[in-house]
Amino acid sequence: MKPLLSVVVPVYGCEACLDELLRRLKAALKRVPADHEILLVDDASPGGAWARIARLAAKDRRVRGLRLSRNFGQHQAISAGLDAARGTHVVVMDCDLQDDPDEIPRLFAELQRSGCDAMLARRSTRQDPWWKRQASQLFYRALGYLTDTRLDASVANFGVYRANVIQAVRSMGDQTRFFPVMVRWVGFKVGSLEVAHQPRFAGDSAYSLLRLLRLGGNVVLTFSNKPLRIMVNVGFLLSGLAAAYACWVLLLSYHNGITVPGWTSVIISLWFLSGVQMISAGIVGTYIGKIFDAAKGRPGYIVGESVNPKRGA
Repeated sequence: MKPLLSVVVPVYGCEACLDELLRRLKAALKRVPADHEILLVDDASPGGAWARIARLAAKDRRVRGLRLSRNFGQHQAISAGLDAARGTHVVVMDCDLQDDPDEIPRLFAELQRSGCDAMLARRSTRQDPWWKRQASQLFYRALGYLTDTRLDASVANFGVYRANVIQAVRSMGDQTRFFPVMVRWVGFKVGSLEVAHQPRFAGDSAYSLLRLLRLGGNVVLTFSNKPLRIMVNVGFLLSGLAAAYACWVLLLSYHNGITVPGWTSVIISLWFLSGVQMISAGIVGTYIGKIFDAAKGRPGYIVGESVNPKRGA
């Protein structure tokens, strides 16, 4: 019996890409020694993407469509697809065709040859604007440091994953989802294969710099308490500097006396320390907010509609 390969594709916009995406996927999957299903997860995107998905699914029972009840975010949409996937192997890829479907057979074959639990696509040359490449490098470097995770800016969601990796990721109850960090966190043996990165087939990226920074902040606060430890270290450093300054002032007072009050230094110190305290309180408050959100026990996403909920023959 052939293994089943599930292809999970989060969709936001990209209506113009869907027909070409499906055509290329079907051609590529013919070269994979496995049966397949394709899950298109519409993250309540504007326009006619869901209507297009419904039409494509009506023509092919191996295409399954899920539409979330509202926009929950790309990585929640990936989670919805992973929860619905039935494959012994799972491909995760974006819908804009920058992840080339023709690379799937190579990734699948390398996964089988290497014995790894996941084979990630490492983009050799990113087809993105210069500012986005630089921002991505800084984002992944800072994210890796703050989450104590080894991350590579040339690796995103695209890859082939065995069921044990997917099951482990699904078992994580985090409200904030970020698939690359979750894959690294669960462990297992992960390999990578260099692939070509394609230009966007149509449309523009939904990620602005501000949205990327907001996502990074949420991921850091979900997967790490390192900001709290950093603030503790900053507190000790400031306490040490304050003690040294106090000794210096006492020494000056003992030898020369202090005739002019240090109004400027006092005000600057007060402002600086007040700012540090406000930042520290904000970080602690954000963590408490995350705990509050987790305590509600709300689902990470809600499926509003589906097409071909069970895989056809």
